[in-house]
This record gives sequence, structure tokens and C-alpha cells, in this order.
Amino acid sequence: MTEVYSEKFGGNFTQQEPLPEAALEAAMAVLRHGRLHRYNLTPGEAGEVALLEQEFAAFVGAKFCLATSSGGSAIGLALRAVGVKPGDRVLTNAFTLAPVPGAIAALGAEPVFVEVTEDLVIDLDDLAAKAGEAGVLLLSHMRGHICDMERLMQICDAANVTVVEDCAHTMGARWNGVPSGRHGAVACYSTQTYKHMNSGEGGLLVSDDEDIAAKAVLLSGSYMLYERHLAAPSPEVFARHRMETPNISGRMDNLRAAILRPQLAELPRQIERWNARYRVVEEELRGTPGLTVVERPEAEHFVGSSIQFLLKGWSAEAVQGVIARCLRRGVELKWFGGADPVGFTSRYQHWRYAKTAPLARSDAILAGLMDMRLPLTFSLEDCGQIARIIRAEVGAVYQAG
Repeated sequence: MTEVYSEKFGGNFTQQEPLPEAALEAAMAVLRHGRLHRYNLTPGEAGEVALLEQEFAAFVGAKFCLATSSGGSAIGLALRAVGVKPGDRVLTNAFTLAPVPGAIAALGAEPVFVEVTEDLVIDLDDLAAKAGEAGVLLLSHMRGHICDMERLMQICDAANVTVVEDCAHTMGARWNGVPSGRHGAVACYSTQTYKHMNSGEGGLLVSDDEDIAAKAVLLSGSYMLYERHLAAPSPEVFARHRMETPNISGRMDNLRAAILRPQLAELPRQIERWNARYRVVEEELRGTPGLTVVERPEAEHFVGSSIQFLLKGWSAEAVQGVIARCLRRGVELKWFGGADPVGFTSRYQHWRYAKTAPLARSDAILAGLMDMRLPLTFSLEDCGQIARIIRAEVGAVYQAG
């Protein structure tokens, strides 16, 4: 197979933009006064974590918000707060990342995987068929793809299934104008470095249910200092749960909250920048022989911080050939069809603590699923070059096959 490298990309797919100056100034203020713990406050001081919670609740239109130590910890707190116990079965996507089934397994509960569609969202027909098997759905908006949320809620409401949304990849996204995370009983977001706001690690949990919110705060380790929260239920609600809810600790600190608040203010602008890059890659890839672009529905206002495409029906050898050829030209593609997990890429068969029967439809899709980050360090011109390289190498392998 002839290889002609007319272009080679020199960018870094894991490098993030520097934090904004306002975040650096806020961080230095916290470091200078030394009050990193969220409850270590002076008289009259709100604290960075409480202010972040208040601002994020307003951003998504939620009544209550809790900042946590990670997105995974937010999911774990949410599952406990809605009543998941050891031995329970919990519905979740077959296409997701390890922290989602991991949060279920960490509670001693059992994941029940639901098939994925070619649009990379949860299969609602399969969900309807399995809805009677569990009382909770942990819905992962994996890689930022949002399903028909009205139909999903109809299915879950009819089966009395509580919905917990994993919005790690959809912070700032909307479905039919409704912010992602506002359909279910509780939603969880991540502020890990590779998500839409960067605090290294961190998470946020939102809900309109006062009992869920109060239990989540207590679980996170409030030490009965819940009156220092600005986006939490009233003391009367905490009184119902305070002596029966264990402290498992999972709080965010003031340093991380301080660097997140300026990023939250900038998030709408950042989303526009991500989506501009996404559209450049998407348009260049559309029409490539052998490659299927994942079309986004009109109702979905997404955040294009990564892009996915399908090599449907390709052999593993051919897919690996595309990956290798693109890498030699500086383009890093991830693959969900590999025999073993690699980095942040894994699939349901890899999680041996979460045993399940094979899911034939999901297997066929994941076998050809390619994934690529689109960091904001890339220019629009970079994105055009990356897409041209992918198009050329996919075409070369496709024609040779």
C-alpha cells in the first residue's frame, strides 16, 4: 500500500489551554490566605466552593448544587442519595467509560447494560424492554451524544425508574433547549482536565429534589456544617437525614473552586469555539468512502470537544491500519473495538466486575467506532489539516481493502 505523506500534523491531542488569568489570580488569593478546606471560613465569608455551587446551579437552572472531589465521586454520591443499595440492579449504557459501571459496582450493585445505537446514544427500544429490571438508570451522555430525552423520560416514568444523568461530556449542552442534566432526578458533571472546565479533578452534582440534595451533601462529608452551603436545602430538610446518612467524604476544596469560577463564566464562549472546530472536521470527513459521520439531531445543542465516526463493517486489521497510518502523520485516533482497554478507552466486555451477556448490536458498532479529542489548542486550520489526513488514510485503506 503506497504511503504519500503530503501533510503531517504537529499538535498535541492531550494539551489543554492555559488557565485564564482570572483563575490564576483567584488561586493565588486562596493560597495566600490558606483556607483551602471548604468549611474553613472567616465570619461573613461565603467561600469559593459555596459560590461555585451557587453559580453552577444558576447556570443549569437547578435548585441545588454540590461540588465534589471528582465526577466519579459525584456519581457515587448520587447513586447512594437515590437509594441504590448492595445487590440492586442499575441500568446503564453499554457504551460509556469505566467510572460509570465502576460507581455501580463500588456500591455492590449490578450494572444492567443497555445497547447503543449507531447515533452513539442509548437504545431506547432496548431500554424499554429492560426498564422493569431495575429501579434506577444511570444514563451516560457518552462523548457528548444526547438521546431523545422526552422519550427516555416517558419510558422511565412509566416504569418508575429514577434517572441519574452522567453529564461529564455534556456540560453546557442542551436538548430541545433544556440544559443537559435537567431531565432526571439528579445529574453529575466532571471538571477533570479533559472535560469542559479544568480543575485537574473535580465534580458537580445538581438536583431539584431537596431530599436527594440534602443526602448528597451529608454523604460528601458536611460535618453538620451544611448551613455554610448557598445552593442547598433548608436546615429542616437536613434534619430528616442528618443522623442516618453516613459521611463518606468527597468534597471539593476552595482552590479548585477558585479556578473553576472564572472558567464557568467563559464556558459559553468556549463551547462556541469547540463547536466551530467540530464542524470543520465533520464537514471535511463527510462523504469519505467507507467512513460514516455521526449526524447530530436538530434538537441537540452539543459541545464538540471530541468527535466520533464509524468504520462500519471494517475488519480489526483494517481499522488498526487506519490508526497506525494516521499516527505516523501525527493524528491520534482512539478505538473502542480493541481487545484490551487502552488509556481512557474501554468497553463493557473489559469490566469483568460487571458481567453481562454479549450485546451483539453494540459489539458491531463499537468494533468500528473511532474517537478523537478536539482540544482548544487546535486552530480551525489545524482541524482542517487533521480531517484531511484522516480522510486520506481512511480512503487509502478502504481502496486497498
